[in-house]
Amino acid sequence: MNEEQKITLTGKEQWQVLKRLLTYLKPHKKSIVIALMLLLITVLGDILGPLLIKIFMDDYLTPRHFPTNTLITLAAVYIGIQILNSVISYLQMLRFNVLALKVIQQLRIDVYTKVHKLGMRYFDKTPAGSIVSRVTNDTEAIMDMFVSVLIGFVQSGFLVIGVYIAMFVLNWKLALATVILLPILFCIVYIYRKYSAFYYMDMRERLSQLNAKLAESLSGMSIVQAFRQEKRFRDEFDEINEKHYKAVMSSIKLDGLLLRPVIDLVYAFGLILMLSFFGITSFSEPVEIGVIYAFVSYINRFFEPINQVMQRLSIFQQAIVSASRVFTLLDDKELDPQQLDDSSVKMSDGHIEFRNVTFSYDGKTDVLKNISFTVKPGETVALVGHTGSGKSSIINLLMRFYEFERGEILIDGQSIKNFPKQTLRQQMGLVLQEPFLFYGNIESNIKLFNENLSEEDVKAAAEFVQADQFIESMPNGYKHQVSERGSTFSSGQRQLIAFARTIATNPKVLVLDEATATIDTETEVAIQGSLDKMRQGRTTIAIAHRLSTIQDAEQILVLHHGEIVERGTHQELLAKNGLYHKMYQLQNGLVQEVG
Repeated sequence: MNEEQKITLTGKEQWQVLKRLLTYLKPHKKSIVIALMLLLITVLGDILGPLLIKIFMDDYLTPRHFPTNTLITLAAVYIGIQILNSVISYLQMLRFNVLALKVIQQLRIDVYTKVHKLGMRYFDKTPAGSIVSRVTNDTEAIMDMFVSVLIGFVQSGFLVIGVYIAMFVLNWKLALATVILLPILFCIVYIYRKYSAFYYMDMRERLSQLNAKLAESLSGMSIVQAFRQEKRFRDEFDEINEKHYKAVMSSIKLDGLLLRPVIDLVYAFGLILMLSFFGITSFSEPVEIGVIYAFVSYINRFFEPINQVMQRLSIFQQAIVSASRVFTLLDDKELDPQQLDDSSVKMSDGHIEFRNVTFSYDGKTDVLKNISFTVKPGETVALVGHTGSGKSSIINLLMRFYEFERGEILIDGQSIKNFPKQTLRQQMGLVLQEPFLFYGNIESNIKLFNENLSEEDVKAAAEFVQADQFIESMPNGYKHQVSERGSTFSSGQRQLIAFARTIATNPKVLVLDEATATIDTETEVAIQGSLDKMRQGRTTIAIAHRLSTIQDAEQILVLHHGEIVERGTHQELLAKNGLYHKMYQLQNGLVQEVG
């Protein structure tokens, strides 16, 4: 089932999510034990306070007996307990919060690492904003649970147990009578958990959609404004925002009904029960005022953590929903293609062979059909064809962005699946139609944090592709600041930096995915020399947008609807008077229309 379609979690699923979250505490067992011991001490302090006041009221105040030394000692013990309790409470809360932060830190690392291991299929079907929401909003909600809820639950549990022990010590009959409150409270918790899960799942999904819509509009802002789509995007955003508002309001109404008001009602019932018990008892035997005070204090101490727990249940439900979304991502099986990582397999010459490769993105419609061709070491093979003919799909398979099941792709006689991933990435250089530059400087964008590349290697790569002239003319040269996506550079400059980045690793195989398609003709002529120099001595597969750029290729493959319909050199294909010939005439303005 698509995770975006699932809007509720069963009780069993919530319990499984919670257990999995708690496994992140395993590396911190020692800290947990210390924190729990500190928590136990604070609970003992909370229990002892009312007992000391009960002793003062019943043993000294009521009989009007005031021994100075004894009362000073009693007061000193009480004050000492309160001061010590405050210090230890601070220490245990600090330790619990550090634990929570460490857990979320590890969880975020796991999610971020998983995102980089996911295959391209996952990103094809999942909006970027939704993924960002998992890594940021959802993990933040989980942190709130660890900091506010689990600590509160544990503290409340210890306090409730301590209160009941003290109440049984004081008066076991009344303590036994108050046990009737527990089933009522459990029933309230069950009803709240059952219905709130639905609303919080809906809230998280709507928030994810808001992030996705925002990310889409920001990344395509120039198109939005150019085509005057501001109103449409605003209306779509407003529609999602309205659904998020309704989901939030539903949860608020549920919280308003089942949290504080209902718990206060049960608290009032508990007080009535206790006072009725003492009132009836007073007819047959004297009732100590200190015992009444202690019981009132314990009832307050009993219901205050219950109230806190109920108030935090909303945070808990949001966190469980968020955690389920995060774990759904962590468990996603749409990983990038896995390699056998046979260290004995090396790439020596860069001889590439496709054997009857058939491929489908969705498992239903084949976008490649029985593709077979060979690229000898040092040769250039160009892929041409209309949009949707399968050119980029061949590149995607060769770069191992997608897995294929039918046919074989061989490099130097070995299946491409046998090569270690590191070998493939080092020995295969890719230049895309739209080069991506990262925030930083020019040098870091060429090196991409490859520690094996020195400053001299970076400069040599830039000189090789003839990018050194424009780089050295920049303020600070290779240290010149690069903004997000390199927006301050021209298309040609971005592409030259991408060329330098690719050539810096000295790959044996060069893959060019319409590397000059977005560059104007004048700039293309200027950097064509860099391309020609890069191709020398390297096995090259190039997707060509302009046929003029691949006329010297040893072999040109013409694709149509996922099949190779023509192959040969530029002159051979022109002589065939087929699809390539029509494409060439169209680009050169020799015909009006391609039949």
